[in-house]
Amino acid sequence: MQAVTIDGSYGEGGGQILRTSLALSSLLLRPVEIYNIRAKRRNPGLQHQHLTAVRAAAALTDAEVAGAEIGSTRLVFSPRSRKCGEFSFDIGTAGSVGLVVQTVLPVLMFSRCRSKITIRGGTDVPMAPPVDYLANVMFKLLARMGVRASINLIRRGHYPRGGGLVELSVEPVERLAPVSWRERGDIRRVAGISHAVNLPRHVAERQAKAAEEALRGLGVPVEIAVEHRQDGLGPGSGVVLWAETDRGLVLGADALGERGKPAEAVGREAAEKLLREISSGAALDAHMGDMIMLYMALAEGPSEASVSEITSHSRTNAYIIERFLPVKFSLKDGRPAIISVNGVGFRAGPY
Repeated sequence: MQAVTIDGSYGEGGGQILRTSLALSSLLLRPVEIYNIRAKRRNPGLQHQHLTAVRAAAALTDAEVAGAEIGSTRLVFSPRSRKCGEFSFDIGTAGSVGLVVQTVLPVLMFSRCRSKITIRGGTDVPMAPPVDYLANVMFKLLARMGVRASINLIRRGHYPRGGGLVELSVEPVERLAPVSWRERGDIRRVAGISHAVNLPRHVAERQAKAAEEALRGLGVPVEIAVEHRQDGLGPGSGVVLWAETDRGLVLGADALGERGKPAEAVGREAAEKLLREISSGAALDAHMGDMIMLYMALAEGPSEASVSEITSHSRTNAYIIERFLPVKFSLKDGRPAIISVNGVGFRAGPY
C-alpha cells in the first residue's frame, strides 16, 4: 500500500501533525512518511513525548518504524495489524501524557478487546491538555459519540521532572455517532480541581478561592475541589475548570502555577480563560474544537460544532485528516465559529 506523505512543516508545523498522522495511519493500517517534523519549533524534530507516541502507536500496530529517535525530522511508520490488551509506556521526562493519549485513543477504540494503558510522564505541563481536562471535558463529550473510555490519575507529574502516572481504559466501539453541537444552551454550573503537589495546602486553596471569586458573576453554582498531594516529584500546582450546559455540553480551561506566580493569579487566569470561552457563545472551547475533528471525520454522517475560534491547529488538523480520509472540512470563522464535516462512518475492519 502506498504511503501517505505528510509535510510536517505545514501550517503551525507542530506535534499535532505527528499525532493525527500516527492515529490515522494506525487506524487505516496505511503507511505514512512525515518529513520536516516540528520544523517551525525552537527545538525541531522528535522530542521525548513525540517519541513515546511513536513507540506507543508502533506497539499497538506491530509497526515497522524508521527515524524514531530524538531530534529526527523524518519518520516512516508502517503499521501491520491492530492490537489490544495491556500496555505500559514511559515518556521518561515531563513530556505530556495527554498528548500520548490523543495518539492512542482512536486506535484503541476500534480494537477487538478492552485495553488498559499505563503512561508515565507529565500530567500537568505547559502547552498540553491536563489529565483533568481529558477526564472532565474531552471524555465526557466523546462519550456522547459512543466512546467508552476513562482515565485514572494515580500520580501527578509537573515540568521539569515529570513522574506522573495515569491509567487509560478503553472499551471497543463499533462506530461513532455524529454530533450536532451548534447550540450550546445555558451554563448551569462550573466545576473544577485546584491542586498543589509538594507545596503547602493553602496554595491549592488560594487558587480555588480566586477562581471562584472571578466566576461569581456567572450566577451559577461554582464547585472547585481542592487537592493536596505530597506523592509527586513536584513541586507543582494548577487549576482546571469546566462549565456544564443544560444541553449536556462542556467547555474547559486551565492554568498552571510557576515559580514567582501568586496562587491567586493562577486561579484568576483559569477563570478568565473559561469566561472568554463562555462569552463566545460556542458549544466547544477552542482546544476541544481541535481535538474533536478526528472523531467527527470518523463518525457516521454529517457533524457540526460551534467553537470559540478556528485555530491554526484546527486548520492543520483538517489538512492531515483530509490526506487520509475522503472528507472535506468546512471551517467558518465567526463568533462563534463553525466546524463541520461529513464523516466516513469508520468501522473496525480486519486486523
